[in-house]
Amino acid sequence: MKKVLLTSTALVMTAGIAAAEMSMSASAKLTYGNFGTGTYRAGDAAVVAAGGAAGGAVPDAAWTSEADLDIAGSGGGGTLSYSATLELDESGEAQGAFTVASGGLTFVYDANDIGGLVVAGADGEDDNTGDYSISYTAGGLSASYETDTTSEDTLITLGYAAGDLTVGLTMEENDNAAGGTTLATTSVGYVMGAATLSLSADDADDWDASVAYASGNTTMTLATDENSIYSAALAYTSGDMTFSARQEFGGTAAGDSETEFGITYAAGDMTFGAAYDSGQEGLFGDEAETVVNASYAVDGATFAAKANDQDEVELSMSFSF
Repeated sequence: MKKVLLTSTALVMTAGIAAAEMSMSASAKLTYGNFGTGTYRAGDAAVVAAGGAAGGAVPDAAWTSEADLDIAGSGGGGTLSYSATLELDESGEAQGAFTVASGGLTFVYDANDIGGLVVAGADGEDDNTGDYSISYTAGGLSASYETDTTSEDTLITLGYAAGDLTVGLTMEENDNAAGGTTLATTSVGYVMGAATLSLSADDADDWDASVAYASGNTTMTLATDENSIYSAALAYTSGDMTFSARQEFGGTAAGDSETEFGITYAAGDMTFGAAYDSGQEGLFGDEAETVVNASYAVDGATFAAKANDQDEVELSMSFSF
């Protein structure tokens, strides 16, 4: 009888102990080439730091390598769940996201990496600045708050979805200055069969409107905005091939007219892609005006090659373990 009582007591005591898990993942990549990023060629950062101008002569191709090790731990019970990550790479170690959740409420801390708040980076691409966020979901209602503790920038979003209707409100102070200007944006979306209507407007008198219609493997999208810039886009999928095209016209400023098209092919372990965007003229790397790429996967490794109209090329081999 005593053994039965002791066993029952032990089961009751351990029932409240949270289950914990830990996982590890790693990846590595070896690259040879001279691909840049955004508005900078590879090597331009050093040139600009020395007082020179970006976008000079094509730099010589060079070898680079990178390796990443991610360690993640998680736990929780019926009331609370939590997780944290540690990221190790060739430049050192960094604390990853720390998350705590209960019911529909979630808190995330990830210094300068939340993703809602961004600033223009030195290489022409946006850099994340958000440090922590608090979000809540219940039924069709969602709300979130994100902030950068350094600049005190904030991002507040509210959303509601009911059937085919979605409504959203965003209030953003993202000018990297304490007590900056807040911009409020309202959005509405509605699905009517194969058609999707979208409309957004902010208190700076900017607005966007679009309608997308899907029929089989084809999707057509028409859009316009406050500058009377109109666009028509077409996306078509046939087996292993996907084709897209978009034409932008109207407006009064230089560069308001753009032409885009792209094609991708994926069959088994082989992929191929080509993209052109006249609005990307003068940019480098993956953001260049014309980019072609191909890859092949074999025995867990992926071999890739890409080139652009800026005489930049890149060859790489990557794998995960």
